[in-house]
Amino acid sequence: MNLVSLFITAFLVNNIIFSQFLGVCPFLGVSKKIDTAAGMSVAVIFVITLASIITFIVQKAILDPMQLGYLQTIVFILIIAALVQFVEMFLKKSAPGLYQALGIYLPLITTNCAVLGVAINSIKFDYSFIEAMVYSIGTSGSFMLAIVLFAGVRDKVDNADLPESLKGSAISLIAAGLMSVAFLGFSGLKL
Repeated sequence: MNLVSLFITAFLVNNIIFSQFLGVCPFLGVSKKIDTAAGMSVAVIFVITLASIITFIVQKAILDPMQLGYLQTIVFILIIAALVQFVEMFLKKSAPGLYQALGIYLPLITTNCAVLGVAINSIKFDYSFIEAMVYSIGTSGSFMLAIVLFAGVRDKVDNADLPESLKGSAISLIAAGLMSVAFLGFSGLKL
């Protein structure tokens, strides 16, 4: 039951974008179309999950025993950068359309603070390996939920008849704020 509670908390209650405000750059930048948002989400889920596995092992097997905890951020960023390069090469070969659609945002996964935040939080919260994996899957799933829902909202809003002053970024930020408030409703969820 503890793992289910951890997953639901990471997925809904502590949504990575709306509660922790991590990963906002790709959230706003790639959410113009649902298919692009979904593709970016899958790439982020893959990178977050794999980065959590590798960084957890590196932290527990190398950094902690050798008392090199001060190198955590640098080592984690290098691991994430290598994983993003792998994802970029894979998408370029297997899904060139998605690769083109993601454009500059794909290499920016390297600097996506959500990826680094999840890896560091897994260590900071002193999760076991299984708990860290559940946390990373729940958190990356919450990224996907937020960005795909927001892409759907933006699709409807962009086609709406709005005053000129609200068109573009203004209405997108208002919609993101309203979605954030809606996700606050999950904060009272007790498991």
